[in-house]
Amino acid sequence: LPFLSSCFCCVQGWLSYAKAEDKCNRGACHPPTGNLLVGRSTQLTASSTCGLDGAQKYCILSYLEGEQKCFICDSRFPYDPHTHPNSHTIENVITSFEPNREKKWWQSENGLDHVSIRLDLEALFQFSHLILTFKTFRPAAMLVERSTDYGHTWKVFKYFAKDCATSFPSITSGQAQGVGDLVCDSKYSDIEPSTGGEVVFKALDPSFEIENPYSPHIQDLVTLTNLRINFTKLHTLGDTLLGRRHNDSLDKYYYALYEMVVRGSCFCHGHASECGPMQTVPGDVFSPPGMVHGRCVCQHNTGGTNCERCQDFFQDAPWRPATGPQDSTCRACSCNGHSDRCHFDMSVYLASGGVSGGVCEDCQHNTEGQHCHRCRPLFYRDPLKAVSDPYACLPCECDPDGTISGGICESHSDPALGSVAGQCLCKENVEGAKCDQCKPNHYGLSATDPLGCQPCNCNPLGSLPLSTCDVDTGQCLCRPFATGPRCEECAVGSWGLGSHLHGCSPCDCDIGGAYSNICSSSKGNCLCQLYETNNETSSKYQCPGYKNFTANLNFSLREITEQLELQAKKPKGSVTFGRVPAVHVVFREPVPGMPVTWTGPGFARVLPGAGLRFAVNNIPSPMDFTVAIRYETQSAADWAVQVVVNPPGGSEHCTRKIPPQKPPSFALPATSRVVLLPTPICLEPDVQYSIDVYFSQPSEGGSHAHSHILVDSLGLLPQINALEDFYSKQDADGHQLHSCVEIASEPGAQELPGACERLTVSMSARLHNGAVACQCHPQGSVGTGCSPLGGQCPCKPHVAGRRCDRCSAGSYGLGHHGCHLCHCHPQGSTSAVCDQITGQCPCQEAVAGRSCDGCLQGYFGFPNCHPCLCNSFAELCDPETGSCFNCGGFTTGRNCERCIDGYYGNPSSGQPCRPCPCPDVPSSNQYFAHSCYRNPWNSDVICNCAQGYAGKQCEECSAGFYGNPRISGAPCRPCACNNNIDATDPEACSRVTGECLKCLHNTQGPHCQLCKPGHFGSALNRTCTRCSCHPSGVNTSECPPSWGACICDPDSGACPCLPHVTGRTCDHCADGYWNFIPGRGCQPCDCDPQTSHGSHCDQASYFKAF
Repeated sequence: LPFLSSCFCCVQGWLSYAKAEDKCNRGACHPPTGNLLVGRSTQLTASSTCGLDGAQKYCILSYLEGEQKCFICDSRFPYDPHTHPNSHTIENVITSFEPNREKKWWQSENGLDHVSIRLDLEALFQFSHLILTFKTFRPAAMLVERSTDYGHTWKVFKYFAKDCATSFPSITSGQAQGVGDLVCDSKYSDIEPSTGGEVVFKALDPSFEIENPYSPHIQDLVTLTNLRINFTKLHTLGDTLLGRRHNDSLDKYYYALYEMVVRGSCFCHGHASECGPMQTVPGDVFSPPGMVHGRCVCQHNTGGTNCERCQDFFQDAPWRPATGPQDSTCRACSCNGHSDRCHFDMSVYLASGGVSGGVCEDCQHNTEGQHCHRCRPLFYRDPLKAVSDPYACLPCECDPDGTISGGICESHSDPALGSVAGQCLCKENVEGAKCDQCKPNHYGLSATDPLGCQPCNCNPLGSLPLSTCDVDTGQCLCRPFATGPRCEECAVGSWGLGSHLHGCSPCDCDIGGAYSNICSSSKGNCLCQLYETNNETSSKYQCPGYKNFTANLNFSLREITEQLELQAKKPKGSVTFGRVPAVHVVFREPVPGMPVTWTGPGFARVLPGAGLRFAVNNIPSPMDFTVAIRYETQSAADWAVQVVVNPPGGSEHCTRKIPPQKPPSFALPATSRVVLLPTPICLEPDVQYSIDVYFSQPSEGGSHAHSHILVDSLGLLPQINALEDFYSKQDADGHQLHSCVEIASEPGAQELPGACERLTVSMSARLHNGAVACQCHPQGSVGTGCSPLGGQCPCKPHVAGRRCDRCSAGSYGLGHHGCHLCHCHPQGSTSAVCDQITGQCPCQEAVAGRSCDGCLQGYFGFPNCHPCLCNSFAELCDPETGSCFNCGGFTTGRNCERCIDGYYGNPSSGQPCRPCPCPDVPSSNQYFAHSCYRNPWNSDVICNCAQGYAGKQCEECSAGFYGNPRISGAPCRPCACNNNIDATDPEACSRVTGECLKCLHNTQGPHCQLCKPGHFGSALNRTCTRCSCHPSGVNTSECPPSWGACICDPDSGACPCLPHVTGRTCDHCADGYWNFIPGRGCQPCDCDPQTSHGSHCDQASYFKAF
């Protein structure tokens, strides 16, 4: 049944909508009118209603049916004919068609002239007319107002008055001359009839013809959101002339309405024939029959509460109200199916000649334009598809780098212009269907290039004929020995571009005598330097110029400290010495004035049975080399060495040999520093060799558990007999006679005999294809030149190496200044040698700093660094004193050994600090203590309360204070007793209210701010003193003896004296009086004015008597 009922409601609603739509198909349509008050009792208010605050009496002028002339109005409850018949609230005026309708009305309070009735509507309504039916006299003056902005501003509809000139002197009285004229009408303000009189007001005077009902002027007259009727004057029948002495004279004058009708309809601009309820309305919960709703059921594709706009997507024409047969239906936008959103643009509409003003929004399917009729940039129109097809716009397949505007193409075909849809618009130097390639003799397709590509501009003399350049890099195809992006110059080692028919030619410099194989590019001249040899065939040239040198025979030197692949080798049978490493690098600093007997920054400390691996990868020419090992023994015992080369080799020059199962062993005498191994090794260029060298001591002579050898370097000296076609027998004899190889193997700079130098220079030029560049380090060397033989560059202070490219041992930070000394702290470091890049010294345990001159973070007491003692509540401490920094866990102290104020615990014994409950934690607004501690006997927490608080947890106020610390916002405050209580007495004031209970210093009052009766002075200054009145001189009627202390003036202390008695204490007669009698006062002197000197007499006898 509920389902059938719901379906019936849906069908009924659809039929109602269809009927409303049918009514509007023939032009303008309007909803029916009705009483706007029906269903809006809560929206109708009155500024005055009798009996709202309780029963109120009112009277009538005559009562023919009986003798009762006064009645009771009680409107505290809604009207009910049985239980509340005397309720006269404003909703009683709404037409209800009940029996005995005359017993139900609205009535204002008695005697009020200015009373208003207001109707607040939930939407904009069209107002027709107003009918008021009065129970009493109609008002002597009133006006009707309207508002169209929900009560923010008001306009007067019309004035009504019996005497317009008096009530509304600035308003014209009489008949209106045109629609909307503001006049005052006397028709409905007469005193007759006394009951049942009406006031009728029509928004539009029917005597005037309305040409355009939707003109702004007419719309302003007939539409409203609020209606207000202002009664401004009662008919009092002259009672006001009697004055206001009898308050009941106006009890019979008031406003009373039987019925009020506000006729109108919802305002829909001619686009709806019916209206429905608003979604949220302030009216009655249930809509009664006949209620005029405020939301239009809009037709003609309009929307809004009052059909005041076009619906979404019906924005192609401007919205207009419907008039007569013109329905002014809103037209749908034309977006070709690519959008469901649009807006109206008046400028577009006017530009189209009033044809179309709808502008589509958020066009989909890659379209744009007013009607989504164009393809977006980077898309083009498929000529085979309709404009409404979702795939009508296809992406341009254009290279964004080579096209104008980043990949744009022709959006549509135009035979007149010769354009084809989808055709890419190439830049000037670009071609291809997709504009993705450079034109011939161009290169470098780029989005930033306005022409797209750059011309190759190849040099015709240096480039191959009929060739182009690389389309990406622009590199031209060069002839042999030509180089450069445009083949515009000869390559290094060649010359003659433009001088020869075939371009560049090789320099053809002598390998042994030329400075290098580089000649002048224009004439081909080599840079040479003449020297004489014993070779009888010719003279040769060398060029160890300013920035080049002839390499020594030991040029291929391998420092043990420079090997990136330095590894310790322990063949079978080697010995491990506990945890001591088999190989350890030992740096050695030069001693000023002493010769340097090593080649690099130090040695490798090698234990017996261990080995070193040397990496070799810079062999200039294939030949045999003699292996030179530099070392220092640390005892008188000799050592032995074994050498293994990997790979063993195998080529035309270096024939592959089967390595022996056990490498031969060679002696290293303790008395020598350099040993040349008798068996040469053959090495070739472009091969990565590893030369493994194993060190051992003969087993004779006992244990060598603590012996070691210091290995300096490994040198490879080329053998002269490997260059048989290069030297003569005389050269060989001189080479052997002068021991050239042995001299070359010695460390340091050596003075070569002339024969060795000549042969070394020639051999080096042959091996290295001429002279070798100095390559002096730009920061480590003093200049760019080096020594002609050996190539040693002049180094800056503390810089070492042939090229001056490293710091010497004990220094670091190679730069334009040379190197800095390490300055490692002698107590904090384990060595005086630091890292050559960072300068970091090797530190002792728990020591830090570049120079090892301080403790690590978390330690203190350099050089004997100890961990910070912070009880685990801090990580850092003062590096000198050990005082902890930033103690956590609410701790403090040098070692974070105690809790901060407001917390308790024992951090030094591992107990955390907890917040003091006094009575709440310190972070709250109910913490009233300085600190707290735990009772060692019962573990209770005792608070050290702040001033004004007491109790174990400061949960109560101390003596002299009041409040409730247990409640937030009620702290203890001092009792305001003006220092007139004993602050140590717990009962001196109330601990709840602060009222002073035991006032001291003769004071009284809730704040001890007054002197007690019988005292005078200042309670604030604690000067209240007992009144000292003379008992014989005071007035006993004001100061009876039974009172004890007499009441004197609380400020001055003056007592109430008897007649003619004076003095602050009433202790003597006034001037001209004597005979002070107790209880009666003083008598006049009665001195004879003729015989006495004045009116004063002697009072001494009296005072003597007392």
